Amino acid sequence: MQPADLPQAKVSIQDLSLQYADGTESLRGISFDIPANQITVLFGPAGGGKSTLLRCLNRLNDLTEVKKLDGKILIEGENILDPKTDVIALRRRVGMVFARPVVLPFSIRSNLTYGLELAGERRKSRLTEAVERSLSQAALWEEVKDRLDDPAIALSGGQQQRLCLARVLALQPAIILLDEPTSGLDPISTGKVEASLQELKKTYTVVLVPHSVQQAARTADFAAFFLQGELVEYAHGEEAFTNPKDQRTEDYVTGRFG
Repeated sequence: MQPADLPQAKVSIQDLSLQYADGTESLRGISFDIPANQITVLFGPAGGGKSTLLRCLNRLNDLTEVKKLDGKILIEGENILDPKTDVIALRRRVGMVFARPVVLPFSIRSNLTYGLELAGERRKSRLTEAVERSLSQAALWEEVKDRLDDPAIALSGGQQQRLCLARVLALQPAIILLDEPTSGLDPISTGKVEASLQELKKTYTVVLVPHSVQQAARTADFAAFFLQGELVEYAHGEEAFTNPKDQRTEDYVTGRFG
């Protein structure tokens, strides 16, 4: 199912199935590896299970009504679905950026230091370093470096989304999850976020649910096509969009449905 030359896995998903309390079966026997320091794209029509899988990777599905959850998700060999997993620590290691930017009602600076301070960091030098580093990684530093004490809500939508990305990066996670992070952004802001991801994969493992097939094709090192809870095909990004093996993948990529 997965490419023979897949780089070293950061995450290994093994026979993962999830059913919600209302009877909806969102994932059915999903198995594949997510490689380190690559952008892995999960794509397909709505209702395929992409966002559910993303939320499983940092246990956000703990907050929803789940009737049944089977299988394993190994991150560096540790099964994060084990009941003994420290979920707070997990969510620092596996950060998430959502479709709609939600900034905290603080200054730009405090949006970035808040999580670190909650984790016990008090050294001003470390907090200052984290602010500049994370904003630079999110391609936002040059735009806001002279207004760090301004309210974050004063930023444009595209800037707020990059601030949300920077807020995740401030905690230096191992894995970054992004659920349609550019769906409400203009093309220029979208381009800045996509360019940031290409740099970020040098340091982090990136898992992206894109908002369009075009974005998936632009960004994917590896691509997994989901349809009605099933993993249909998993391949190198270029191969998935130019020479898919499964007819259903080709039909979706070429616009015949979805």
